Amino acid sequence: MLIRYGYEIAITCAQPTPIICMMSVQADRLQDLVAPEVATTTPFVPVATYHDSYGNLCRRLVAPAGDFVLMGDATINDCGGRDPVYADAKEIAVAELPNEVLMFLMGSRYCETDLLNQPAWDLFGGLAPGWGRVQAICDFVHNHIVFDYQKASATRSAFEVFEGRVGVCRDFAHLAVALCRCMSIPARYVNGHLGDIGVPVVDPMDFSAWIEVYIGGEWRTFDPRNNVPRIGRVVVARGRDAADVAMITSFGPHLLKSFRVWTYEVDSAAG
Repeated sequence: MLIRYGYEIAITCAQPTPIICMMSVQADRLQDLVAPEVATTTPFVPVATYHDSYGNLCRRLVAPAGDFVLMGDATINDCGGRDPVYADAKEIAVAELPNEVLMFLMGSRYCETDLLNQPAWDLFGGLAPGWGRVQAICDFVHNHIVFDYQKASATRSAFEVFEGRVGVCRDFAHLAVALCRCMSIPARYVNGHLGDIGVPVVDPMDFSAWIEVYIGGEWRTFDPRNNVPRIGRVVVARGRDAADVAMITSFGPHLLKSFRVWTYEVDSAAG
């Protein structure tokens, strides 16, 4: 299938403000694009790009004083299949993990493994290691947290959501990541586009957050927020937690004026 995705974000800055944006598709999907992504600014400003330490494509620019709009749009080929399930996948012992995944065992800004270690072992220590234990963590998080856009917080941590039991998709992801790490299972935070393909439309379009867990020798997708295999994920960024993958990082104040995201299937016959 073909999936069109994009965003339009309008901000206002009181003065020229350096900004780093992280809103482009991951390099492992570039070959699936029907055409290169279109990324524009209004008014036009020069944009430089680089890849961060996690391989995410970052755009670097200076937003002028006044109103400023960032817009991106693209169409991507997708297999149309749901997230695969590998029920027999085994956990990898820490001593045998590749060096590059070890950082995803550590606590991070929003994932306090020190505070959640005992609750994690109390809840999941008696379960057989493997895919089923990771799914049990996602089941717990899915049922433990009440989803509420009105109570979104940019500073809420995994331990805070564990205690407060309310949040949005990033909070589901942070808690699941932290609990996996407590069980010595590498886990990382993912954000990107996820439309309502194959499911009833429930929420307004938004950027989504889910997780990837290193199990069976590969990074595999889990989604504690939705907790069912979904169709058409378009990964934008991966990191230890949301602090690594902010859509917009401004080095100075800015005011968000409007925010629009789209992700939907398009008719391949129509081009």
